[in-house]
Amino acid sequence: MSTATNVILPGYPTPSSHIHSPTYTAAPQAHEYRIAYNARLNPNRSPLEFAKQTKNGGVSLRLSGQDDQVTLPVYGYGASVEGTLDIHKRDGITSVEIQIEGTLMMEEVAEGGTTNCKLFLNKTILWVKDRIYEAPCPRSLPFSLPLPTTFSDGGKTYPLPPSHESHLSGLPGFRAKINYSISAIVVKPNLIPHAVKSSLLGGGDWAISTPFEYLPRTRPSSPLPPPLVPGQWGIIETSQWKVFPTLIHANQGGNDIMVKFYLPASRIFCMHEPIPFHVMFSSSAMSLAAFMPLGPVVTKSLKTRHTKIQLLRQTTVDVRNALILGTRTDIWRVDCIGEGAFRHAGDGGAHWTAFSGEIYISPDTKVGGFKAGGFSIKDCVVLTMTPPDLSKSPFKELRLTVPIRLATDPYPRNGSGAAGFNGHTSPPSIHSSDEFGAIPELGGGSW
Repeated sequence: MSTATNVILPGYPTPSSHIHSPTYTAAPQAHEYRIAYNARLNPNRSPLEFAKQTKNGGVSLRLSGQDDQVTLPVYGYGASVEGTLDIHKRDGITSVEIQIEGTLMMEEVAEGGTTNCKLFLNKTILWVKDRIYEAPCPRSLPFSLPLPTTFSDGGKTYPLPPSHESHLSGLPGFRAKINYSISAIVVKPNLIPHAVKSSLLGGGDWAISTPFEYLPRTRPSSPLPPPLVPGQWGIIETSQWKVFPTLIHANQGGNDIMVKFYLPASRIFCMHEPIPFHVMFSSSAMSLAAFMPLGPVVTKSLKTRHTKIQLLRQTTVDVRNALILGTRTDIWRVDCIGEGAFRHAGDGGAHWTAFSGEIYISPDTKVGGFKAGGFSIKDCVVLTMTPPDLSKSPFKELRLTVPIRLATDPYPRNGSGAAGFNGHTSPPSIHSSDEFGAIPELGGGSW
């Protein structure tokens, strides 16, 4: 029902035998990202801003706290859109207003049509002409419009979603986009009563707008736990890791394989860091020996891997949000955004074997999961074992799905909050008690 492209993750270079101190730069390089920044530590740095001007040169929109080299302004969680509206041609102006808004657009190709909904609208009047004193419009009008942190849909409150767009080609297919923008209107009544508004006559309102990116930062509420270690009877469990048990069922009367898959208990991970895991297989000596050709491999040279751990992302669009003959009308796509690498961790004679490893997340991943109306993203770790020929395999296939959530920032190494960019405090935490929601229906997609 959906299509997706294979995600090719970058290779990881072998560390040099000589470890040198890194070269430090004032700004992040192309392969780096800023975890925390405090502008007060660099008071001599001139404030940067994003600027845009109307075609006739009458109005300029300047947004403060922005990199002057960026294509679009960027704002984070709890930020305010601040700046100045400069009026270069003030004659005849009667009022000036400015607004920020967030919109959600969804379209199901050859299915349920198109829907547009407003996530929020925040507007204010910057200046109105006083009919008594006839004072001209000021040359410069400062403004500050706070971004909301939540929005309401269907009686429920959700976090304001990040700027994001997605599409699924083919029939049926979809296009979805979350867009944020700021716009200003300078009202100029016509100089000639009842005349058609025209720039030649000097009348007509001036409007200026620009989209901006809303990228809220989040971080896990707890650090990654110490790795588990194998003991005499298998992996020694701790409360910091959650176990997900399942079975690989045997064919033709053999013994089943007991599988224990371990992830950090919070299941909240930074998208810029690998996700650690452990997995243990146990059974009779004969069944375990028969399973080993289908089990994890620790070398990357083999193209065929029967046992995999992947990080999958399901993007869902539902314009109608309805049930037709008991079937939901949503359309989704599934993409692999991370792949697990195994290493052997230990054996218990002939009755159990254990592996550990990390899931390396694609650097193209920029946002975590969210829900905005009928547009949602869910992430999950999937452990699979797929025999090459089910009719001849001693075991049936395995599929274990574990929902997780991705944060934009890592847990602070010192265990406390740090000052964030634009002078804000550290990003809000995602707690393990937060609801994960239903397990994504990955069976209908391809990846």
